Amino acid sequence: MKRKVLLFALLALSLMGLGGLVSAQDGPVRVAIVMPSTITDLSWSQAIYSGLVEVQTEMGGESALEIAYTENMFDVTAAAQALRDYAEDGYDIVIAHGTQYGTSLFELAPDYPETSFAWGTATDTGMEAGLTNIFAYEAAAEEGGYINGVMAGLLTESNVIGVVGPVKAGDALLYINGFIQGVAASNPEATVNVTYADSFSDVAKGTEAAQTHIAAGADVLTGSSQMVVGAIELIQTEGGYWFGTQSDQSAQWPTTVVASQVYDWTAVIEDILAQRASGVNGGVAYNLTLENGGLKFAFGDVVISPELLIAAGEAAKGIEAGEIVVQTELPE
Repeated sequence: MKRKVLLFALLALSLMGLGGLVSAQDGPVRVAIVMPSTITDLSWSQAIYSGLVEVQTEMGGESALEIAYTENMFDVTAAAQALRDYAEDGYDIVIAHGTQYGTSLFELAPDYPETSFAWGTATDTGMEAGLTNIFAYEAAAEEGGYINGVMAGLLTESNVIGVVGPVKAGDALLYINGFIQGVAASNPEATVNVTYADSFSDVAKGTEAAQTHIAAGADVLTGSSQMVVGAIELIQTEGGYWFGTQSDQSAQWPTTVVASQVYDWTAVIEDILAQRASGVNGGVAYNLTLENGGLKFAFGDVVISPELLIAAGEAAKGIEAGEIVVQTELPE
């Protein structure tokens, strides 16, 4: 499906303030999220949970925004039941944080028309199927992937870079495709070896992929999802470098993680709350980009040259200005 760049719709928060989000109902807004990993996974799930907590704090705490979550939902059938349980329990917004939950969500949403559902990474809000209570969200991960690739291409000394990929889909694929293009732009002589583990959560497979890349001469690695923690540990042991995505991984490995693309979901969460407060239960799709501030960067303690930082900054400016167009798909 062709990716669409969609606008943040109301952003009425600038006019009404976060406190206005709860004015239309008695008691707190109740939000529940079902996720494939944990709230401390340093990647996909932690990013959105951190955004929820930040919004909750801005709104005044649990009295304004109640958050419930279910972690480690690898089993799609079990996740579907968890989503239904939250809807049945009267939660205002139920988030299915994973594309693998999409089919279940679309079957569930018609049964609870007053509940708002959200899922990602995706652009389909179900409007074509007649549904009006689903929000969708995604990240233009290829943008930050390109910037990380530019830096990686300049940092490598062996001219061999390894990518530890989870599943060849979603934001992981976008990130990796962008990363490959960034390396090619800054260092055409570098070789980028990509391995997909066919799992978002199998740390052993991620570590094995990293071992293979290092054995092939890679001194810089990158990867996506919660299964990369072993790979980061391994490249740290080898004295190499890592580029991260989804959450800030430099806090855990400050001398190994050069930079992390960070997904900031706060504006998406805020707008979903604002939409619901105005009577809109779904039908809006969101996309995190560098331009709208949804994609940010965090740096570790790795000493990097001014030239590398300048190149990264120029790449970011070029993407925001439309002068650099990062392809979302690459030839097989």
